[in-house]
Amino acid sequence: METKTKQTYLNKIMTAITFAEAGDHETAKGVLEQANTRCHRLDTRVEKRKAMEL
Repeated sequence: METKTKQTYLNKIMTAITFAEAGDHETAKGVLEQANTRCHRLDTRVEKRKAMEL
């Protein structure tokens, strides 16, 4: 995972923790799902780019 992707993912996790601590568990769950989806898409793009370089 690229550094920018890792930082984005960590920021989303921290946001989700903040919502969870405030008692808004549905929003926390949504934020984590969004982070997982986004990071999966970015990882897929990176893999495709690396495959094209070979």
